This record gives sequence, C-alpha cells and structure tokens, in this order.
Amino acid sequence: MNAIERRALGGLAPLYVFRMLGLFMVLPVLTVYGGDYRASTPLLLGLAMGAYGLSQAVLQIPLGLLSDRWGRKPVIYTGLALFALGSVIAAHTDSVYGLIVGRVLQGCGAISAAVMALVADLTRDEKRGIAMAVIGASIGVAFMLAVILGPALAGAGGLAAIFWVTAVLALVGILLVWCVVPTPPVARRPAVSSSGFRTVLGSGLTWRLVSGAFFSHLLLTALFVALPPVLVDRLGWPAGEHWKLYGPLMLGTFILMLPLMRLAERGEKAPLALNLGALALAGGSATLLLATGPVAAVVLLGIFFTGFNLLEALLPAQLTRKAPVDARGAASGLYATLQFFGTFVGGSLGGYLFGVGGANAVAWFGFAVLSIWGLFWWWLRERASAY
Repeated sequence: MNAIERRALGGLAPLYVFRMLGLFMVLPVLTVYGGDYRASTPLLLGLAMGAYGLSQAVLQIPLGLLSDRWGRKPVIYTGLALFALGSVIAAHTDSVYGLIVGRVLQGCGAISAAVMALVADLTRDEKRGIAMAVIGASIGVAFMLAVILGPALAGAGGLAAIFWVTAVLALVGILLVWCVVPTPPVARRPAVSSSGFRTVLGSGLTWRLVSGAFFSHLLLTALFVALPPVLVDRLGWPAGEHWKLYGPLMLGTFILMLPLMRLAERGEKAPLALNLGALALAGGSATLLLATGPVAAVVLLGIFFTGFNLLEALLPAQLTRKAPVDARGAASGLYATLQFFGTFVGGSLGGYLFGVGGANAVAWFGFAVLSIWGLFWWWLRERASAY
C-alpha cells in the first residue's frame, strides 16, 4: 500500500473500532445490569439494546447518499458528535426510557456507510479488497475488545462507565479523522448516480450480502439478550467476570478467522466461506439450549464467534469490491441499514421472547431465523451474479 492508503487505514480502522464498541460493549451486560434502571422490563431492555440499531438503520442510506454529494468527512464529524451526545445522555439517566433515548441518539451518528465509502475513495482498486478486509477485521477486533471491556467496565462503574468511555472515544475519533485521514480529491468523489444505485438495488448479489448483515446482527443481538443471564444463572459465572470467558474465546476465534478469510479471498471461495460462516451461527442457539457446563459453552460459543467474525470481514469487502464506483456510498448505506436494522429486530424480539419464554424461546427463534436466511440465500442463488 502507498502512503495515502496506509494513512487512511491507520485512521479509519481505529475509528471503526471506536464506533462499533458503542454497539458491542453493552451487549454482554445490558440485561444483567439494566434491571437497576427505573421501569425496566426484559422487553424495554431489549428495546434499549436494539434502539441504537433502529436509528442507524433509518439514517444510513440518507447519510451515505449525503456523503456522495457533500463529502465523507463532514458527515463523519456530525455523526461522531451525535454519538458523543447520546452517550452522555445514556450515562446520566437512571430510567430505562432515558436509556432508550440515549441509545437512539447514539445511533443517529450513522456514519458506517460514509466510512466504508471513504476507505474505497482512498484506496486503489487492486488494494481495496485488502483495505476492506482490514476494516472488516477491525470490527472483529472491536467485538473482541467489547466483550472483554464491557463486563469489566460495568463491574467497576455500572453501565454509565461504558457510556462515558464511548463518549470520549467519539471525540478521539473526530481528532483521528481530522489529523490522520487524508481528504480525497474532488475527482475521486463521484456525484450521486441514480442509475448506479438502481443497479445496486437490482442485483441479487447485493441482497445476498446485505441480508447476511441483517441476519447475522439479528442473531448476535438476540443471543446477547439471553446469554448473560444464562451464564449467571445456569453456569454460576458472576457478571463482572464474564470477560474471563469472552477474552480468550474471542482472541482464539479471531486468530482462527484470519487464515480462513485469507483462504477465501485468495482462492475465490468467498461464497463457500459465507455459507459456512452463516451455518456456524447456529452455535449461538445451541449454547442457549445445550450449554450446561463450561466446556460446552466455550465450544459452542467458539463456533458462533468464528462464523460471526468471518462474516463481518467478508461481507463488506465483497460488497464494496463489486458495487459501481458512483454508488459505493449508497451501497454501503444499504449494507449498514440492514446491519443495524438486524440489531434492532434482534434486540426487540429477543427481549420479548426472553420475557415470555426464557432462553429456550430465544434459542428456537435463532434456529428459525437461520432457516429463513438459508431459504432466502437459496432463492437468490440464480440471481447472485456480479453487477
């Protein structure tokens, strides 16, 4: 990579880590510590977990399109400022409704599409796959850090400590974009093309990839509605010590994911790798049903996290490599919209099902979702040609 590409990744990969920490750090702790908020119920805590995803989903495409017209950096600055404000509100509240408001405002900083498009703007075609793989891997790093830091921070200072940290990270992100990330020349930032966006929307390949973002994040969020209480009640692991499980587990699955990702990219086996990654997500539901001891929990969660990290790396890399150059921001916006809408659906339905049927209901819901996802991918198999 040349100097501009290295600077771009050096600033944007950490930025992606900071932003995804805001989503991921609350996942392993919200349903355990959220009971201390006034008026909390499993349904409302699920809504608080998923509310971030709802506002992200609503705004990703508009802000992706806006970044195509006005430039990436102004959109990114605005989004990070909103994210910091929402974090402060969530840190101050003692009500579950205030928590939901803070999470909605956090999600209004919907900059994932603009960041992904900026990476594409600042990298050459032959290096873009590597760049997107780095960004995808950074999401895996964020998840690994989040499931370690979230329980540790919450154990030390409650959920408020998590939100204060995310507010500070948002401000650091603004400085990174300002001082480190190059500004792409105007010529490299094409105008919005309605025909390009129509091409994106009309491609079966698009819908295969963005549906992967939707279903994988739905399953992740639903899992973490039920998993922390299961670890506490069934396995007897105190909430403040869950990082001792998540830390080694995430490190091991991340190390395992990297060579799998490289093999898929180099051997043009990405479709097969995506199928296997999706299948591995069944490990999450199996954990809720079958994990009665630490060995079973580690094995089943390891299968789930390996698949999830592989999907997080491959899906955006495939999409931005295939999308027309004049619609990258919009294509990235569609991807991020479905990704975060999956977070909202998973949190909301997972919270409702956990309230009425416990962890087993969430587990069977996960298996049903995987079946629907598999049917959808099969239906698109003839339509998944390139753009």
